[in-house]
Amino acid sequence: MYVKDNMVPSPIVIGPNQSVSEAIDLMSENKLHRLPVVDGAGKLVGLVTEGLIASNTPNNTSTLSVFELNYLLNKLSIKDIMIKDVVTIDKEALLEEAAMLMRKNDIGCLPVVDEEKTLEGIITHNDIFTAFIDLLGYNHNGIRYVIAIKNDRTGIIEDIARVIAENDVSISNIAVYKGTRGIEIAVIINGYKDIADKLEEAGYIVTSNIKLKQKF
Repeated sequence: MYVKDNMVPSPIVIGPNQSVSEAIDLMSENKLHRLPVVDGAGKLVGLVTEGLIASNTPNNTSTLSVFELNYLLNKLSIKDIMIKDVVTIDKEALLEEAAMLMRKNDIGCLPVVDEEKTLEGIITHNDIFTAFIDLLGYNHNGIRYVIAIKNDRTGIIEDIARVIAENDVSISNIAVYKGTRGIEIAVIINGYKDIADKLEEAGYIVTSNIKLKQKF
């Protein structure tokens, strides 16, 4: 899975000389939490977030009139508060790299730029979550089996696939987990024909058998 397949292309942006008030309006109108900042050539020069705006808004807003507050926000430019050293990623990067960068830097988004720093998109933690859910098939219709693998060997996945195919069902998603419980294979089949007994007859231990239904 690649960044380019999961990013938001041509995101809403703001210029460095625009006011914080304009950024607030853009975020509110479009239900956004951050805005890439680009120059006249479309090159990324910064990032502004709700948190930055809040931290640069006077703490004594309760003592200010609406007009005074609006005046201050209109006078404050994006370039005065934006993050200038922005962590970015290339659209050809793997989705896993985007997730690692976000985790390593404790950030919620990555602007996607080319070699010339031209903004091509943005990818957020919500985009990562959506891709993760889709990859594991949780939002699909079917049955999800978790199979405990006690003795790893070559050809296990091929053998499980054979058992499933022999019972006239198909696999929609498959994943391998290696954790404290050892190796587990999660398989989601299309439809609701239960073949847990067939898997067990083939010598596999089915530890979980859940019917899934599309949720969104």
